[in-house]
Amino acid sequence: MQKTLQILIMILLLTLTQSVSAFARQYITAAEVKQHIAEHSAMTLVDIQVEDEFHQHHIIGAQATYAYPVKTAEDHAKMTAVITPLISNNNLAVVVCPRGGGGAKRAYDLLLKSGVDEDRVFILKKGQAAWPYPELLDASH
Repeated sequence: MQKTLQILIMILLLTLTQSVSAFARQYITAAEVKQHIAEHSAMTLVDIQVEDEFHQHHIIGAQATYAYPVKTAEDHAKMTAVITPLISNNNLAVVVCPRGGGGAKRAYDLLLKSGVDEDRVFILKKGQAAWPYPELLDASH
């Protein structure tokens, strides 16, 4: 009986550990993104802001998807043009969301589900709203 209980506890712990890791996401700071830009690193800025917000301010080189809030099949389809090359290249994929919250998490999960390697996918911490480098913004649209 005690052995059975120990096995059940081990199974429960393993299940919980796997469940928690499924929700763990990687974040990257604005300073780290700035450094990647300066070093011309292979990086794709996957900007999910709505069109009006993207045109008001976005990081230079960001790829617009207009997929926010990344909840519907239509939102997912908007990301296809960015996802397809990410599956076959080695770029870092940095999700840029208005504030780095729920939309960013859904976009992150969609990138993984679509086949982008988890070790290359990040969320910009605190999103576009907290971007502190105006010299790297493009508001020319």
